[in-house]
Amino acid sequence: MHAGEVGAGHFAKMVHNGIEYGLMQAYAEGYELLAAKDVVTDVHGTMKAWTRGTVVRSWLLDLFVRALEEDPRLAQIDDWVDDSGEGRWTVDEAIDNAVPLPVISAALFARFASRQEQSPAMKAVAALRQQFGGHAVKAAGPTSPGAGPLEPPA
Repeated sequence: MHAGEVGAGHFAKMVHNGIEYGLMQAYAEGYELLAAKDVVTDVHGTMKAWTRGTVVRSWLLDLFVRALEEDPRLAQIDDWVDDSGEGRWTVDEAIDNAVPLPVISAALFARFASRQEQSPAMKAVAALRQQFGGHAVKAAGPTSPGAGPLEPPA
C-alpha cells in the first residue's frame, strides 16, 4: 500500500501501534474486572465467546484467549510491561499536532506504572488524604522500601 509522501508508511505504522496499545490495555482492564468479581466464574470462556460474532472480536483477543489457554491465571508472566518507543512517538506526535489521544496516552502510562514495585506518587496521594481528611493509610510492610512506623505529623 502506498500511504502518501515519503515517511507516510512509517507514520501510519506508528499510529497503528498506538491504537494497538489502547486495544491491549482495554482487553487487559476488561479481563481484570471480570476476574475481580466472582459473578463470572469462567473468565477465559467468556473472553473466548467474545471472539465469535461480537463487536470486540479481533486477532488481539484471539491471542489473549490463547495466552489464557496456555496459562489460565497468567501466573507464569510478570506484570512488568516494556514499550518499544512506538507509543511514545505516537504521543509525542499527538502533542506536536495538538491531537488529543487520551486512550493511547493512558495505555502508554499504564506500562510505566507496571514497572514500579511501589509507586511514590500513590504513597504521596495516601499521605495527602491522611493529612487533609484523616483518611486511613496502610502501613508499609517490613520488606517495603522506607518501611517503618507511621509517624504523626510534626
